Amino acid sequence: MTISSTARVATDRPARYGKQLASHFSKKLATEWDAAEGRGHLTFTGDLPGEVGMIAGDKVLLLHLETAPEHLADLEAVVGRHLVRFGARDELSVTWRREGGEDGVVVTTADLED
Repeated sequence: MTISSTARVATDRPARYGKQLASHFSKKLATEWDAAEGRGHLTFTGDLPGEVGMIAGDKVLLLHLETAPEHLADLEAVVGRHLVRFGARDELSVTWRREGGEDGVVVTTADLED
C-alpha cells in the first residue's frame, strides 16, 4: 500500500531548485530532470523507498511523493530539508499536505539552525 503527499514550494526559480535536487540526489539515487519540460523525479530505494515527482510551474515547484505509510514522514523531511537548505537565501519553506488533507512535515530555514 502506498500513500502520497504534495508540497507546493513558492519560489521565483522553481526549475533551478528542481534541477538542483535531482543533481544532488543523483549521487545516491536514480534521478531525472528534463529542463525543456521542467519536470523530473527522484527514486529512493533501500531503507527509505519512495518516488518524488517534481514539476516547475509559474513561481512554484510542485513536489508529489509516494511511498509506504511508514516512510512518509521521513521522506517528507529528507526532501524538505535538502530543498530548504539549497534555497536558504530565498527563505524557501516546504509544507507537505498528505492525501485526505492531513498535514505533513513542515520544513523552514529556522529548522536548519538546529
